[in-house]
Amino acid sequence: MLGVSFDDHAGNARFAAEHEFGFPLLCDVDRRLSLAYKACETASDAFPRRITYVIGVDGRIEQAIATQDPGAQAAQIASSLSK
Repeated sequence: MLGVSFDDHAGNARFAAEHEFGFPLLCDVDRRLSLAYKACETASDAFPRRITYVIGVDGRIEQAIATQDPGAQAAQIASSLSK
């Protein structure tokens, strides 16, 4: 599992420590990754959309889930994968 943020390394480190992230949080300050995955419309967007992607072993996107409740997202994904 990975997270992606528009913030720089220092900002991501503070956020990850504050929220006790158990996975890496990548920096996308130039928005290239977010543009590629359609998490933002332009490189000048202030905030990305919250989207969770489930990527298969073949590298293809199996699911794209708009995140409404970040706290419940993991359970929703685990439930859908076990079906």
